[in-house]
Amino acid sequence: MAIHLDTEVMKRGIKSPLTSKRGLAARLKYLTEKKGGPEAMAAAGITVKPRTLKSWLDGASTPRPDNLAKIDAAYWALKGRNLVPRLKELLDNDGAGTEIEIYPVDQSHVPEKHQRDIDVRRINLRGVWDDFVDAWLDEDADLLDQIWDEVLNQLGSDYDAYTYVEHVGFAVPR
Repeated sequence: MAIHLDTEVMKRGIKSPLTSKRGLAARLKYLTEKKGGPEAMAAAGITVKPRTLKSWLDGASTPRPDNLAKIDAAYWALKGRNLVPRLKELLDNDGAGTEIEIYPVDQSHVPEKHQRDIDVRRINLRGVWDDFVDAWLDEDADLLDQIWDEVLNQLGSDYDAYTYVEHVGFAVPR
């Protein structure tokens, strides 16, 4: 599920490339106007003087490639942290939870006589989303595995068939 969040949720950021004036300006504006921006820039290793940052913001100068990469990293890190409260709220769905679909691992590479007939499973998850989103943001693979094990235990029989899966899909309620 963490990879799905990375690819589907986090890509909803600034569309303009970092190397374009518009893309750089938008990222810098986000980093300088949002709460936690200076901390995100410091954590990414951006250690420029205020006048240099102002020059970048005004478009009078362009950061070196190493600083461009740090600006992008700081932007996505801050974006992720800022998404957390809303994402938790959406997934919790006022206590109703969110249904996920669990697609079994692709067995096309397994000899036919050893393949198992495993169906797509659906389960509504409640009470796990806060911990899951925090673990995802912290890239805590151990906690994500622990949460996944708890989800699998809710499946009842044949839960072990879903330890490794092809895909987990969910639609965030609106």
